[in-house]
This record gives sequence, structure tokens and C-alpha cells, in this order.
Amino acid sequence: MSALERPMPPLNADERTTLESWLDFHRVTLAMKCEGVDDEQAAVASVPPSGFTLTGLVQHMAEVERNWFRRVLAGDQAPPIHDPQADPDAPDGGFELAEGATLGDALATWHAEIARAREHCADRALSDTGRFMGQDVNLRWIYVHMIEEYARHNGHADLVRERIDGTTGV
Repeated sequence: MSALERPMPPLNADERTTLESWLDFHRVTLAMKCEGVDDEQAAVASVPPSGFTLTGLVQHMAEVERNWFRRVLAGDQAPPIHDPQADPDAPDGGFELAEGATLGDALATWHAEIARAREHCADRALSDTGRFMGQDVNLRWIYVHMIEEYARHNGHADLVRERIDGTTGV
């Protein structure tokens, strides 16, 4: 049984509550996929030749949170976390593990980026915009994109976790 609580998003709520609840549901799902996994297990690649790992996935999602909520929505000039020399306009990084990378450190960084994301969204309307690829993009679109990004990667995390220790269905 998980130590984390993952409440079901409300079935009949306003648009913002629905979007934020589904995003939080998927964030908690990723955290649950990482529960009980040590650093060595979290660094195990899914299936060769892929280098996809749970630690790399958490690092990637920290980069994704930073990109969409800090760079795009808030206009911050925040550099990439795991490869400061990487192109900040190509936010697909974080998957590669640096020597000494740990799941605990990745989770801490990811949680910090989620906290910053919530701060950036708190006083904004769903129609408020940031800039992406030279165009306006509203918070509503960002929320939907983040939900699909997490849903896709949580499927990957489920397969990696099953390969590590047989755990499924979280």
C-alpha cells in the first residue's frame, strides 16, 4: 500500500479545478511509481538499447515543469536543470543520468519545480498567456499538455517499474 494519497479528481467541478486535479493526480502517480525503489533500481534501463530509467524520467519531468510553467508561462530565463548548456527551447532533456545521480535528488528537484509551477499559476486565469514558439499559449492549453505528458510518461514508468520488481497497477 502506498504512503502517498492520490485522490480521484472531482467528477463535477469547474474547469480549473478539473484541470489542476488531473495534473496533480498524474504527478502523484509518478511519485507512487517511484516508491520503494532504491537508487540502483531507479537507474536500471528499461530495455536495451534504451537508456530510459525512473531517475531519468523524474529528472525529465522536472525539466518539463520548469519549461512550461517558468519559461513559457512566466517568461523566466531559467536554464535547464540537468544540462545547463542545453538549448532551453528544446525541453526534452533530463533523461541522461550524470554520475552520482540519485532518485532522491531527482525527486527533490522535481517537487521544487512543481512548487514553483503552482506559484506561477496561482494568480493567473486559464486564459492568461505565455509565449511558445513565437505564439501566445494560454494556461488552459499548458495544463492539458502537462496532463497528457504525465499520462504518457506514467505508462512508461509503469513498464519500467514492472521490469524492476514486478510492481504494477499503481
